Amino acid sequence: MSVLEAVAAPHIAHRDNHTHRDVNGGWLRPAVFGAMDGLVSNVALMTGVAGGAASSETIVIAGLAGLAAGAFSMAAGEYTSVASQRELVLAELDVERRELHKHPADELAELAALYESRGVEPKLAMEVAMQLSRDPEQALEIHAREELGIDPSDLPSPVVAAVSSFGSFALGALLPLLPYLLGATSLWPAVLLALLGLFACGAVVARVTARSWWYSGLRQLFLGAAAAGVTYALGIAFGTALG
Repeated sequence: MSVLEAVAAPHIAHRDNHTHRDVNGGWLRPAVFGAMDGLVSNVALMTGVAGGAASSETIVIAGLAGLAAGAFSMAAGEYTSVASQRELVLAELDVERRELHKHPADELAELAALYESRGVEPKLAMEVAMQLSRDPEQALEIHAREELGIDPSDLPSPVVAAVSSFGSFALGALLPLLPYLLGATSLWPAVLLALLGLFACGAVVARVTARSWWYSGLRQLFLGAAAAGVTYALGIAFGTALG
């Protein structure tokens, strides 16, 4: 076996077996938390209305209104937030692009100094910086990554963020409504289904955390139950006061 093969063999074995948890959560985290938000807010709204001795029809109308209002609010807020963030990033990229055009030598020295600070020898750091700076767009991408901590080729989409937030919230908010839509006349099937959904969401979130699935599920179930209990008590109090 050659020296290169001897070095490559453990490297390949390390690469094949060395994996990390998805620390960003990808699409899973925002999707699950959107559904969880819909679940908690709508079951709390419905229990609050039920606490005021409202009819089943009123509870369903309140639940549907809460679903629509919450989903549209989430979508609008997410769109505005992501669009604003994207516009800020694009503005900063324009600033960096102008600096690279006006002061190429200073930007080159800045990049070389960055590599030096990470332990690269000065001469080699300058050579690397010069090679990477030959392509203006590549230079912009490198400066954006190193100075701003962003990837210009992977900016978030406001439309995707809004649609996914709308869908996940609506799905979660629909869960406590299902028993009523299927003919139930009591609040408790809706509460039970919502709590089961919260436990499931918490358990799924454990995939991107260091917690066990049962701990994460029980924690979310407890928080959802507390929110529903508080709004139910407020509904009773308001119903009694207004009655």
